[in-house]
Amino acid sequence: MDAPTTPATDERPRSNQRHFSALTRASLVDVAQDLFSQQGYAATSLDAIVSGADVTKGALYHHFSSKQALFEAVFERLEQAAAEQVSEAMSGITEPWEMAQAGLRAFLDVLQSPLYRRVVMQDGPSVLGTDRFRQEEERSTFGIVVGIIHSVLAAGPGTWEIDDEMIDTFGRIFYGALSAAGISIAASDEPEAAAKRAEAAVAFILLGLRELAEKEETLPDHRI
Repeated sequence: MDAPTTPATDERPRSNQRHFSALTRASLVDVAQDLFSQQGYAATSLDAIVSGADVTKGALYHHFSSKQALFEAVFERLEQAAAEQVSEAMSGITEPWEMAQAGLRAFLDVLQSPLYRRVVMQDGPSVLGTDRFRQEEERSTFGIVVGIIHSVLAAGPGTWEIDDEMIDTFGRIFYGALSAAGISIAASDEPEAAAKRAEAAVAFILLGLRELAEKEETLPDHRI
């Protein structure tokens, strides 16, 4: 006589539950993103978020331990989208100088987004703290900018002998300059004209580096 078999467990209810849970989480992040961008982090309440997502506070706390945890999810989403936008702009370009110009121009476009400026640049440092904010930057947009600078400097003559610390310094200077440019563009009465000027300034800097590389000029000694 055959041994009795255990009935197969129906996975459909569990699958539907996971799907609903994922939708709830996405809805909370969507609503929080809109409110953080419109009102800022400090002025946004959890009551407003759960009301906008049409869920209970219990559902919110099932996914996020606090308002800051929810902010971190929004922050990471925006940083990932920014990194993808810059990477896509450079996709298929093999010439280092052209790739650098395309990537830096794309990052400048990112910085002109009111959503990115408000959530990432304005609220990010105060909500996450300086150290955590820098870590998140280095994993995404700042890391890409450093990669762009690395490829440009690597295209220079071997006599440059630029170490990782100097590449990091170059990257921070470019990143800081582009961030400042994005803020000035947003505050300008003629943002399109301001963006064109910023793009031209980036192009001038890259052109200067390229001419130094092609002439195999010696860079100032940065080593102690």
